[in-house]
Amino acid sequence: MFKKLPGDQVSGLVSTTPDTAVVFRPAVVQTPAVVTIAIFVGRLIAGLVRLVWRHPVAVALAVAPVAVAWLYGWRVALVAATAPVSVVVPWALFDRDSFNVWIGWRLLAWWRLVWVYRRHWQPVMIVSGLGRHLHGRDYLPRILHVRCTSWADVVTVKMLAGQSVKDWADRLDHLAHGFGATSCRVAVARAGRLLVTFPRRDPLAVPLPAVPVPDRASVGPVEVGIREDGRPYRLALHGTHVLVAGATGAGKGSFLWSVVRGLIPAVLAGLVEIWALDPKLMELSFGRSIFGDRYAADPAACADLLDDAVKVMQERAGRFAGVRRSHIPTVEDPFVLVIVDEVAFLTAYQSDRALKQRISAALATLTTQGRAVGVGVMAALQDPRKEVMSIRNLFPDKIALRLDESEQVDMVLGDGARDRGALADLISSDPQQGAGIAYVRLESSPDPIRVRAAYVSDDDIRRMAALFAGVGEAA
Repeated sequence: MFKKLPGDQVSGLVSTTPDTAVVFRPAVVQTPAVVTIAIFVGRLIAGLVRLVWRHPVAVALAVAPVAVAWLYGWRVALVAATAPVSVVVPWALFDRDSFNVWIGWRLLAWWRLVWVYRRHWQPVMIVSGLGRHLHGRDYLPRILHVRCTSWADVVTVKMLAGQSVKDWADRLDHLAHGFGATSCRVAVARAGRLLVTFPRRDPLAVPLPAVPVPDRASVGPVEVGIREDGRPYRLALHGTHVLVAGATGAGKGSFLWSVVRGLIPAVLAGLVEIWALDPKLMELSFGRSIFGDRYAADPAACADLLDDAVKVMQERAGRFAGVRRSHIPTVEDPFVLVIVDEVAFLTAYQSDRALKQRISAALATLTTQGRAVGVGVMAALQDPRKEVMSIRNLFPDKIALRLDESEQVDMVLGDGARDRGALADLISSDPQQGAGIAYVRLESSPDPIRVRAAYVSDDDIRRMAALFAGVGEAA
């Protein structure tokens, strides 16, 4: 009646009903104890080797006192443990930076790995859907390395086969809250490996004073603030175009004036000309003496100034054709930076249709042809929608300050930027906490970085303008 299967025991089977389901138990193979012990010992040795390889300092600090006590007695071990402490404690007190580089961050990384990440890894992975529990076994991504910086933990993770970066980007909130962080960001280290960043504190929470005016003239990257990792943030202007988008009060003026402040020595040396379009008559009017006759507020005057910039660009293109492919700033051919505040007022909200088309055409011409001949555009706007700013994709470098909607983040920084951690819609609206904070996506990298621009006060602007007023009087 029943077919005998390999390994099944069919003796004693009784079925009185033809439709009764019969369950066969698979054969159980008894593993010899020596094999089980060997597997356990092998895994133990591999784990110890991996622990020593990844955390040599922490292991040495834990093992050295025990080894000395075993070999030479507890008194010698006590002296041996006290001597390094007498050196390490003053080192940590008087030179904290070097202590953290060599010891502090390594110990913190080991502690965070053991107490935070390995402790909560399995439940967070399973609940968030990044891990799988199948047939009684957990399939989880692996933690390869934890590195601590002054503000964040950077966890290197090996993904499961078949996973994608989007799987992780869609679960940033799960990861952040699962490991007790306020936010989370994901970046690709290499194929199959991710860098998952969990901030421990916000290094950009305190507003920054204005960056000092540089000592030498340069059109190179201009320091406008700091990055989240504590390094200075330098914005490239020569050879690119920059779009700054942010809601009212987000701090667009901090970027505009920090750029002007960083270029002052080059302007005084004749290597840079700053042309300003200020349709609001509020932001750039403080520095009229800096811009000279290259300042416009009326829409018609703004259109004329843009047409002049196009003429300069075309004249240079005619001279450079067949001679050079890139621009080198000189007094004869300075770098021209066209700053447009509230560009949407000129391109979308302008009631004069002919004037609007003229301005849009000039901006499109400058952003498509101006880079190679030393004419750059830096534009600021509040609403990044395509119907408001149709040429936003012509700006290689983009800056997203606080935005009103999550969808606007990808409008400014490109598709997938918010999934990679650019949470510009969550920046605080408090001027002290959020003004000047932005996410930046550079032409050379798809991963956004978080920065804060320095605040240039009205007094700072007046002192900057006074430098040019003195030059004008001397002339």
